Amino acid sequence: MATSLRFSLVLLFICFRLALSDSVAASVAVNYGRIADNLPPPSQVAQLLKSHGLTKAKLFDTDSSVLSAFSTAGISFVVSLPNQLLSSAAAPNTSFTDNWVQSNILPYKQIIEAIAVGNEVFVDPQNTTQFLVPAMNNIHSSLVKLGLDTSIKISSPIALSALASSYPSSSGSFKPELIESVIKPMLSFLKQTNSSLMVNVYPFFAYKDNSNTISLDYALFKDNAGVVDSGNGLRYKSLFDAQIDAVYAAMDALQFNDVKIVVSETGWPSKGDENETGAGKENAAAYIGNLVRRVLTGGGSPRRPNEPLNVYLFALFNEDQKNGPISERNYGLFYPNKERVYDVPLTLAELKGQSNANGSTTSKTQIPAPAAAPTSSGETWCVANVNVGEKKLQEALDYACGEGGADCSVIEEGAACFNPNTTEAHASYAFNSYYQLKSRATGTCDFGGAGYLVTQPPRFGKCEFPTRY
Repeated sequence: MATSLRFSLVLLFICFRLALSDSVAASVAVNYGRIADNLPPPSQVAQLLKSHGLTKAKLFDTDSSVLSAFSTAGISFVVSLPNQLLSSAAAPNTSFTDNWVQSNILPYKQIIEAIAVGNEVFVDPQNTTQFLVPAMNNIHSSLVKLGLDTSIKISSPIALSALASSYPSSSGSFKPELIESVIKPMLSFLKQTNSSLMVNVYPFFAYKDNSNTISLDYALFKDNAGVVDSGNGLRYKSLFDAQIDAVYAAMDALQFNDVKIVVSETGWPSKGDENETGAGKENAAAYIGNLVRRVLTGGGSPRRPNEPLNVYLFALFNEDQKNGPISERNYGLFYPNKERVYDVPLTLAELKGQSNANGSTTSKTQIPAPAAAPTSSGETWCVANVNVGEKKLQEALDYACGEGGADCSVIEEGAACFNPNTTEAHASYAFNSYYQLKSRATGTCDFGGAGYLVTQPPRFGKCEFPTRY
């Protein structure tokens, strides 16, 4: 009996450690747009992505020269059926989609994981909305014929303009004229095929148009007081999370609370017109850098804390032939010569490499809080990341106070640091105790994304956080 109990405890401990390991379902990928006349050949782009540890990309077509160049690069793709082909793909029979799948998908089936049918169809000036769901169904039928329907998913990226309401997030709802005609049929299709809804999320647009009411720190994931949703009491620390949860709320209102979201586009321009408030290299670096950290270490959104975020950054390159304002040509992570527009981490490995043993950063561009760099004195503290959700925070707290050996006596009831009696406060003290106990070694403030470093002494109530034990 004792042996069995001991074995069970060991298994429980191993499972918990695995839960706190680097093996996370969240992912950061990139949109590979090509509306430019000065981009490197696809073979060089494949090497560029591999050199930066990026393993997923999204195309806005099915260009064979690109897919061929990537066929052995170990990078998977979301490919797209352009809006102009929707009417043909929605024909009463599947002859068009059979040929399209046979020619464009089958030869590259090993690297294609999803098909984006159209892009922001609801705002397409050619009025192609009526063709969307029939086209999705036909492409799925064509995939079934080739036995590809389980390995290749189908979705369609929507813009946030599909929402009638997005603030507060809990009031999120789709435009009434879209609900019966396309939203419900599309969500039913996604549910039946176990696919995710693709959503293009751009906090930049909301900030640009409402900079007098939206905090820039809130838009850039910087440290801020947050915004409390008056409908459900959830506190949002970023506009990105609030926008995602507005879509989740809209789906929940239609009883599709089991459909997940993939962020098919998000970015921030490094340059813009005079009237494009917030556009600039420093803000773009802050947004992308903090977004990557948020996605890979921060858990799900407040409304769906246990749903990992999967995000496709927009975009890989600056594209000089795009129309519109200056910003449209300056969303790239890289210049066409393959130099970075700004140097921020794009993968979990780069995030960890950003901080060395004494906490200094190797990044050329400083990432604002919560990815703060240490002070010149080298003093850093480890605190709780509430974005991972209450459950994960509590699990990490239990580990720190148990197997981790942190001194948690001061957060027991009646002790000096018991108040405020919140999971965030208690976890912060326990995490910092463990971090200092381990001499602030690299990785000892990770806790599976539940902890992060700060450079100013944290304070919860009257409790002080020491820098060493």
